[in-house]
Amino acid sequence: MAADQEKTAPVAAAADASSTPSSDDGHPARQAGFLGTIRYYEAVLDRKLGLEAESVARVLPENRTPPNQLVMAFMWASATMNISCFTSGFLGWEFGLSLQQTILVIIFASLLGAAVTGWCATLGPGTGLRQVAISRYSFGWWPSKIIAVLNVIEQLGWSSVGSITGGLALSAVSDGKVSIAVGVVIVAVVGFAFSFFGLKGVLLYEEYAWILFFVVFMVMYGEVAPKADLASPATVHGMTLSGQVLSLLSVVYGSSASWSSIVSDYYVQYPVNTSKTKVFLLTTMGIAIPTCIGMLLGACVGSTMGINDEWATTYDDNGVGDLIKLILYPKGFAKFLLVLLVLSGIGTNCIAIYSASLSIQLFAKPLQVIPRIFWTVIVFACILLLGIAGRNHLLTVLQNFLSLLGYWNTAFFVILFIEHYYFRKGSLANYDLDAWDTEAKMPIGIAGLIAFLLGIVGCILGMVETYYVGVIAKMIGEDGGDIGNQLAFVFTVVSYVPLRHLELKYVGR
Repeated sequence: MAADQEKTAPVAAAADASSTPSSDDGHPARQAGFLGTIRYYEAVLDRKLGLEAESVARVLPENRTPPNQLVMAFMWASATMNISCFTSGFLGWEFGLSLQQTILVIIFASLLGAAVTGWCATLGPGTGLRQVAISRYSFGWWPSKIIAVLNVIEQLGWSSVGSITGGLALSAVSDGKVSIAVGVVIVAVVGFAFSFFGLKGVLLYEEYAWILFFVVFMVMYGEVAPKADLASPATVHGMTLSGQVLSLLSVVYGSSASWSSIVSDYYVQYPVNTSKTKVFLLTTMGIAIPTCIGMLLGACVGSTMGINDEWATTYDDNGVGDLIKLILYPKGFAKFLLVLLVLSGIGTNCIAIYSASLSIQLFAKPLQVIPRIFWTVIVFACILLLGIAGRNHLLTVLQNFLSLLGYWNTAFFVILFIEHYYFRKGSLANYDLDAWDTEAKMPIGIAGLIAFLLGIVGCILGMVETYYVGVIAKMIGEDGGDIGNQLAFVFTVVSYVPLRHLELKYVGR
């Protein structure tokens, strides 16, 4: 009994320290110290503007204010229909595939990756918990901290890429008068402004921004599609062709599946009885369709690189911003569209900054004592540094970073899926949701950790990256074929089931 009291005392202390007490009139009470002052003003802004002072706590059913359900699709459309996805579409040409082959791979891989994220989203309304907190029920208390760290790294990378592409577009609009670095700063600052206000601020931007991007991309399709090269065959054949198809599939899948580790962060305000089918379909289509719109447009442009020297030279010398300006006409109209496309990087930034700050708080209870707005500022500073440092290597960043994203998210999804349907019988009644922040009531995580690490081993054996090709991947064609996700799936499934049985038998939780 005494041991239990010792375990729960720090929990209560952390909870007390991270909350803002109220005075008799219901207004926030001032607290002593620097952090107390920040929490006081955070609570004041929360009361007046909806800043979201209590961000990582479980949202109880009676305290929810649900957004429009269509936001489950619109927010991802605003985050994915951007210049980054457009540039990713060039990879089919880079890998030597024909336009038809590239189109088929993009559609299939986008749907597959989005479905992974769509399923993870279904856990949000039922639990009222953020995605990292949900992972504690399968990964365990301590291993879930690895997910939190990977989440922060992943979101920093996404936001940096979004800032870089926005910076390239802004520099092109100004004919080089505004440097790419300055453009990166502008895009990052605007994204930070919305994420600063928490979930309401993020959704305020994401709900409507996609409309602008959709119109711009449709205009671009009108000017680009007639010039797409549908006649040229693939420049690779046999096993090498198979390998390149697998590698492109890995990149595209990764860009859609990478949202799976944060998706529930945005669904905690929906009612518990929200249809899981609706959540799955809206999320899956909300990611897959906009991603395809951007990537397929990029694939059309990429297909012309071998026959249009002017476009190819402009892209190689000046980047994607100047290429878009060249493609579109007249010049004034092209600049106007580029200004709108600059905003597309902001959608990614809003989501990435917000979720990264939540993941930091969920890493350890002492970090929950520090207000979310402080971590938001830290994440923003890191994004600025990464964006400015990587602004001249965008395509390399996309090839290496996006494909890496999907690997660990595959293992993450598999463990959550098996735990939910096999060990908890697909029912949230088998989750002690009140214990989400209590270490003693969470699995130790032996099974989750070992299965996750074995999944990563599978990734390493099957990955194809610029600086490393896995032992098994090397066997597929001249350049290798990326089967990292497939091996991660198999290794995780085979190991987690028996290990979790043993954990439940000998540990009991």
